[in-house]
Amino acid sequence: MATEVKQLDRVIIRFAGDSGDGMQLTGDRFTQESAAFGNDLVTLPNFPAEIRAPQGTLPGVSSFQVHFADHDILTAGDAPDVLVAMNPAALRANLPDLPRGATVIVDTHDFTTRNLAKAGYDANPLDSLDEPGSPLAEFAVHTVDLTGMTVGAVKEFGLSRKDASRAKNMFALGLLSWMYGRPTEHTEKFLHRRFSRVPDIRDANITAFKAGWAFGETTETFAVRYEVKPAPMAAGTYRNITGNLALAYGLVAAGVRSGLPVFLGSYPITPASDVLHELSKHKAFGVTTFQAEDEIAGIGAAIGASFSGALGVTTTSGPGVALKSESIGLAVMTELPLLVIDVQRGGPSTGLPTKTEQADLMQAMYGRNGEAPVPIVAPRSPADCFDAAIEAARIAVTYRTPVMLLSDGYLANGSEPWRIPEVDDLPVVDPGFATATNHVSTGKDGAETADFWPYLRDEATLARPWAVPGTAGLEHRIGGLEKGEGHGDISYDPANHERMVRTRQAKVDAVADSLPPLEVDDPSGQAKVLVIGWGSTYGPIGAGVRRVRRSGHHAAQVHLRHLNPFPHDLGEILGRYERVLVPEMNLGQLSTLLRARYLVDARGYHQVNGLPLKAAALAQAIGELVAEAEGVPLHELDLTAATSQEVHQ
Repeated sequence: MATEVKQLDRVIIRFAGDSGDGMQLTGDRFTQESAAFGNDLVTLPNFPAEIRAPQGTLPGVSSFQVHFADHDILTAGDAPDVLVAMNPAALRANLPDLPRGATVIVDTHDFTTRNLAKAGYDANPLDSLDEPGSPLAEFAVHTVDLTGMTVGAVKEFGLSRKDASRAKNMFALGLLSWMYGRPTEHTEKFLHRRFSRVPDIRDANITAFKAGWAFGETTETFAVRYEVKPAPMAAGTYRNITGNLALAYGLVAAGVRSGLPVFLGSYPITPASDVLHELSKHKAFGVTTFQAEDEIAGIGAAIGASFSGALGVTTTSGPGVALKSESIGLAVMTELPLLVIDVQRGGPSTGLPTKTEQADLMQAMYGRNGEAPVPIVAPRSPADCFDAAIEAARIAVTYRTPVMLLSDGYLANGSEPWRIPEVDDLPVVDPGFATATNHVSTGKDGAETADFWPYLRDEATLARPWAVPGTAGLEHRIGGLEKGEGHGDISYDPANHERMVRTRQAKVDAVADSLPPLEVDDPSGQAKVLVIGWGSTYGPIGAGVRRVRRSGHHAAQVHLRHLNPFPHDLGEILGRYERVLVPEMNLGQLSTLLRARYLVDARGYHQVNGLPLKAAALAQAIGELVAEAEGVPLHELDLTAATSQEVHQ
């Protein structure tokens, strides 16, 4: 029987199983093949914080969602069109997210009485598929013994049943690769490399992968294959990249374009540790990594590196920023370049280590003693982490200040295609080291002596000179006590302290002079509602705005990369619109800052459930404001359509 092929414009697939089932690897390989095929894509890995959560339980479920399309997309998708569930817990945990009509592929092997009980099932839901009221009645369910077929396929390699069954994720990957026409050669090469030291495991995984493909091709269970064509993209060389990897590459590029050695002082913490892991591989680019004994030692070493003429960097997540706060204040006082990268996660305290949140904005703004302002930069997508790292380095070096870069768990672990730039197209960052004396002192005898004042300032940037220790004639002393203006000696003078506090604030404010005008996405020019966001809300906001526009109404979008200082034209832009909506994964931190600074009635849309915002719910919130502003009934806005799943030709 010939297999029917249907063309789709986009698909959202979620692989889900126990945290030991290899779902992250399976999703990553499907993603890499989709990227090689040329689709646009966005991913959402989701896994427990525990190294090995209780097997077969709801807290132990790990999933990987990939949204791939033949056109530009912005999010990992609100709900999966296809769920691959490897056990009862994976089915139960993910079933509420499925839309009616979704395809569910279930590995029946682990649907035992014991595992069903662990997942909270009183009865096997697969036994009542055809009965009225079945919890699976609304879905297209395919029951397949993935584990059993995997064990049979790899029997020739003499593995134990336990080891053989571990290849079931590759069987599932092969099946899904067949269903959606994914290329296979890259995965086969990957498996050769990954398990090259254990030939039997290598061959078993490759065989399971091929067996999954062959099963799809020969069985009558799946009578339809699907095709998603490549997406049109600008010419260039692309690769799939996660936010943490892009951050690491951006730091390397910043070192190259500034001519500065990069020093990372860091303490491992989820979800920022991958930046440390990646940078440790790039000693050839002058990168030094130091895994410190704690958060405070990590930033202390980075400040010392900056003092010695390197680009000092420290990486952490929210709890680590709290520990580093005193040292960030020291970097403010000493006015040394420093990058503090905060890959935000759910809090407070240990909170949700593997889940996303963007609730550290106020900590970045004010989380230090005294008046200690720092510029704040936030990337909007995984690929944008590369450019944001370079921009943070530019500000830190140019203005001699610590800079906070606020990524988050969604960006860190998620991925998308990235167009690899030419090195010569990247901005040059000039450290402008001090090389000569800059002041003339007059002694009591009237004799003039050339000396070096470490707190004289550039007229445009208010940056102080950066002198590398050991430079003859430029010996100086800095520290945490207040500095006298210009000469930098310790000063307790009240007027001097006032002057220095205001100068440090003015220096940060001056960063706005170097920022380009904000890009306002308002194609019709008729919008009365502006949606403004920062960080990883860019994708969901864009997707929500698109839905409102497809309904025939108008909405504008602007996204902030620079959160301190705000761009000069932000106030004027906010004043153009009757309604302003601020979606955030917190309880209203940016909206509070906007209301305080610009006296605008910024309305918040808040979510703190550890997951990215969903485009459909956000479109509803935007639609309510649009209906209010345009004076139309809300029911006239058809906000249900994203893009049609099936392309009819």
